[in-house]
Amino acid sequence: MRIRKKKWALPELEECGYYYPAPKEYKGSWQAAFSKKQPLHLDLGCGKGVFLADTAFLHPGINFIGIDISVDILGVARRNIASCYQNKPVENIAMFSYDIEKLLEVFGTREGISRIYVNFCNPWPKARAHKKRLTHPNQLAVYRQLLVPGGEIWFKTDDDGLYLATRRYFAESGFTVFLDTEDLHAQKDAENVFSEHEHMFTDRGMRTKAIRVKVEA
Repeated sequence: MRIRKKKWALPELEECGYYYPAPKEYKGSWQAAFSKKQPLHLDLGCGKGVFLADTAFLHPGINFIGIDISVDILGVARRNIASCYQNKPVENIAMFSYDIEKLLEVFGTREGISRIYVNFCNPWPKARAHKKRLTHPNQLAVYRQLLVPGGEIWFKTDDDGLYLATRRYFAESGFTVFLDTEDLHAQKDAENVFSEHEHMFTDRGMRTKAIRVKVEA
């Protein structure tokens, strides 16, 4: 779904201390973007930043990078982050706009990334578009290069087809599954933080499917 053009988004982002308009300059040194060197998590396709804001606020001991291709939607994310943090400084979030299929252009293989979140990504249901999925084996091969030994991928979706395919992708790519459920909320998982899509789909009575995997040390 396309977001409407927001003329205010880029000017607000440019005034924001945690927006990085030239991410290639930080390749291999993303910890320098933060005030403290801490475990590093990526939120791929962070959208309006509801999940990013809430999970970063709850975990000040972790540095988070949110990535989305749309500058306009990152403008909305900035406002949601500001609302969540209120008057507290935002020291553990960085954001930038980029094509997630080209992550190796902006990240080195020794960044120390310990977790990647893929929340409610585009399911690309037509067979000819499956390679665009953020959980396709081509993308998983990239994530494997970025994750530290023991690093994790946390995936959530409302889409049955994408869930089943992703389960197969993880198996084919040699990841170790430590959570696989067709109804995450029934698990009453205290670690689960809702994204904007998760709120919307849950209100419609739709179940959240989830898979969490790790790279063996």
